[in-house]
Amino acid sequence: MSDTMISRCEAKSLRMTGPRKIIATVLEAADDHPDVDELYARAAAVDKRISLATVYRTVKLFEEAGILDRVDFGDGRSRYENAERAHHDHLIDLNSGEVIEFVDPEIEALQEKIAQRLGYRLTGHKLELYGVPLKK
Repeated sequence: MSDTMISRCEAKSLRMTGPRKIIATVLEAADDHPDVDELYARAAAVDKRISLATVYRTVKLFEEAGILDRVDFGDGRSRYENAERAHHDHLIDLNSGEVIEFVDPEIEALQEKIAQRLGYRLTGHKLELYGVPLKK
């Protein structure tokens, strides 16, 4: 994993303006999966001069450059996460909308086994599980 999102942007020769640096810093600090409106609120809290349009353009630029991944959890909102985060899967609580990140070695091994059985070498995957909490 590279040092920071800003350094990865600079390595790809993206011009890093003040607002872009703030947005990259906000994205890097996120431990959730913010959408553009959430990113805008967080960035505007740092610098009130940042516009929603700037956030939209920056997110698109970062996504096209492979700095940012867009994820869709079926709620109609595009959310974002750092493209260089360690691999993980998602469990989405359909009642609350909470997104729980997890890694399960058994699931990882099973996916590799399935790919091999079908004659493939797995190069990546995304797993999203949707559910509701069990009643206790």
